[in-house]
Amino acid sequence: MKRNIKDLVKQMTLEEKAGLCSGLDFWHTKPVERLGIPSVMVSDGPCGLRKQDDKADHLGVNESIKAVCYPSGCLTACSFDPELLEKEGATIGDECLAENVAVILGPALNIKRSPLCGRNFEYFSEDPYLAGVISASYVKGVQSKNVGTSIKHFAVNSQEYRRMSCSSNVDERTIREIYFPAFEKTVKEGKPDTVMCSYNRINGVFASENKWLLTDVLRKEWGFDGYVVSDWGAVNKRVEGLVAGLDLEMPASGGTTDRQIVEAVKSGKLKQAVLDKTVERILRIVFKFVDGKTEGNFDKEAHHKLVAEIAKESMVLLKNEKNILPLKEKDAESILFVGEFAKTPRYEGGGSAHINTWKVTSALDAAKACGLKVNYVQGYDVKEKKDKKLLPEAVEASKKAKTVVIFAGLPDSYESEGYDRKDMKMPQNQDVLISEIAKVNKNVVVVLHNGSPVEMPWVNDVKGILESYLAGESVGTAQIDLLFGKANPSGKLAETFPVKTSDNPTFLNFPGNGHDVNYAEGMYIGYRYYDKKEMKVQFPFGHGLSYTTFEYSDLKLSSKNILDTDKLEVSVKVTNTGKVSGKEIVQLYVTELTGTHEDRPVKELKAFAKVQLNPKESKVVTMTLDKRSFAFWNTEIGDWYAPTGEYLISAGASCTDIRLTAKVNVTSTAKGVFKINENTVLEEMLEHPVAAKCAEPLVKNFMDGMLGDRSESEKESVSDEMMLAMLRSMPLRALRSFIHMKDEEVAKFIEETNKELSK
Repeated sequence: MKRNIKDLVKQMTLEEKAGLCSGLDFWHTKPVERLGIPSVMVSDGPCGLRKQDDKADHLGVNESIKAVCYPSGCLTACSFDPELLEKEGATIGDECLAENVAVILGPALNIKRSPLCGRNFEYFSEDPYLAGVISASYVKGVQSKNVGTSIKHFAVNSQEYRRMSCSSNVDERTIREIYFPAFEKTVKEGKPDTVMCSYNRINGVFASENKWLLTDVLRKEWGFDGYVVSDWGAVNKRVEGLVAGLDLEMPASGGTTDRQIVEAVKSGKLKQAVLDKTVERILRIVFKFVDGKTEGNFDKEAHHKLVAEIAKESMVLLKNEKNILPLKEKDAESILFVGEFAKTPRYEGGGSAHINTWKVTSALDAAKACGLKVNYVQGYDVKEKKDKKLLPEAVEASKKAKTVVIFAGLPDSYESEGYDRKDMKMPQNQDVLISEIAKVNKNVVVVLHNGSPVEMPWVNDVKGILESYLAGESVGTAQIDLLFGKANPSGKLAETFPVKTSDNPTFLNFPGNGHDVNYAEGMYIGYRYYDKKEMKVQFPFGHGLSYTTFEYSDLKLSSKNILDTDKLEVSVKVTNTGKVSGKEIVQLYVTELTGTHEDRPVKELKAFAKVQLNPKESKVVTMTLDKRSFAFWNTEIGDWYAPTGEYLISAGASCTDIRLTAKVNVTSTAKGVFKINENTVLEEMLEHPVAAKCAEPLVKNFMDGMLGDRSESEKESVSDEMMLAMLRSMPLRALRSFIHMKDEEVAKFIEETNKELSK
């Protein structure tokens, strides 16, 4: 049905328009029955439907319907598999249709600034490129079913402490390079129906009334054409928010803010055209769902199997000393499973991501279903209650076992929406358990259940570590298939695991004083920081092992010289050199070698590819780099800028396991980017090819004047190198003193040089 939204808006009263800008209740938009405008439902996600039924409480905190719990973002990002995330999104979209949900609130793609953020389990990565690719794919999948998504939380929201009022203070370049790109890529490629603004302030201005954020960047720069919805309770001043670009306030305000909007229009404080445009945006998404709705599929059993597939593709084998994994099925009766999480796994996070799961498969359940008669002891109490029998029992049983698999990790109470972690430690009783068992059995494997990195004081005492993260309701199936080699691990870490809490770059600035949090580390978070510091980490970004081995060869570039407007094709041959089939994730990093003094990370992820290979099979994977792959955000021109010069392209199995490199020369087509003034130092000019040519006469005059006739003793006390160093750091205004240029001569030189630079 083709609807004339503008005509419909014209028929609405001022009160009806204002009313449409806030919710009917906690989960529904308002209807206008006389005009046939329906109410539609939104629901939490994307780890599954947290839909409350028609008897939902007004706060939206009571139990939701039985649903399928999918792996959390902390795990799915480790798949490095956009197609898999699109498949997951489409499946969840089907479930939304079956439950008449118009918009699912997700994905959550805030950057993992600190490992202590309580909500990190929902977020994808510390790397904006990876987060953007995964998010855009998920959004495409959901919206292929004509169900909307709401990417969140926009923006610079990387902590839970005082999240509703604290100001994230961060410079523009860091925002543009770290905290915006995942949202930008998702908006441009995934085209989400809605964007959810965050609670926090950004440099003092609430996200909900930040015109630069919601209008200038989101709509005008990125082309977003859906509606912006507030996080639940994020509105500060409703009319100011409406003017800034906040369309829908959720949940219901009881009519209070509706009246404020009406009064603002009547007084002239709010233009009628602004309100009309807001209503149009909301109605367009409402009718997109209503008019395009089809029958949905909510086959819980089939979707339960998909959860296992996603988890298997995403879990990360962190350590496999002496190939302790995979375990052999014939040895099952001599294998001991230890830990509550083997029987009652932690598989999801708390808060708005918490699903009322219809069915959970534990590792013990999955082992039993496969006919594997493994032994089991509890080992620890997940609530950390002291039980003098559990530890000795587990240690004694471990003495008799051939291999011990300890299922450990963080309890629900350690990480959740609403609060942050105090440190990266696991419960002490679990650390002690692992250490004590490792003393009596040398074949120990640890299977982790956690939403973010943990310290591992026992890391050198165990032979194997499988990172499960929060793997959804089929967690046990995936774990057993990977532990016993029915599936080959192929996930790689989407975040760095530091050795200890104090190693992370935000340690001194997280979570701030409650009023402000200063992002003093700038762009140096995650691997960008550890690379720059040359710091040892527990496990690096991109790390993940396999039961086979891969060889990289024949790194080729489509050209050795390109303009910044060109695209560069990069290909590499990957060979499975082992004995079993497996998948490898090739990561492509870019390093600037232009010699400019712009502060840049050592390397940045700019492309990746996942490839499946049979034993001895080879395939060539091709990845594409564009201007953004080489550029940084230049605050002087307010745009992305790739300096002219050389760049290093690195193909690696992780950010620290670089296998092949090649170099490319990029020529910038940007004009007028570099300009000089009287305080420009000569070194800056000498690094720019055009400016350097203009500066040649000045350099010659200086060197002739200062280094001309000198005695031997003068040459010893004042070397050529010293004079050159002084010259390079000298501002142009100083030429008046050292080569006696007049003010007008300096001004003329600057004017003529800038003319040449503008060409």
